[in-house]
Amino acid sequence: MQDGKPTGYWRENLRILGILLGLWTIVSFFLSIVFADALDELRLGGFGFGFWMAQQGSIYVYVVMIFVYIRLMDRLDSKYGVDEESLRRKHREN
Repeated sequence: MQDGKPTGYWRENLRILGILLGLWTIVSFFLSIVFADALDELRLGGFGFGFWMAQQGSIYVYVVMIFVYIRLMDRLDSKYGVDEESLRRKHREN
């Protein structure tokens, strides 16, 4: 870890996880269950949007969230010098 301070890394990691879990909660609970009837007023591909979100849309959001998490964690790892390239470089120096 850069400067030997893992607390900053984990603080940022938990912030990222909190944001993504909040988004996950909104999509899976609120859009797919709580507001599904209200969202069904909108039509998407012949189906109500609430139904579509519960059946298909939430899956798309989850897949996008996985790629967003990967990208954000790669940036965080690089920032704190724990990415693969930095670790490989340190290993070669020793």
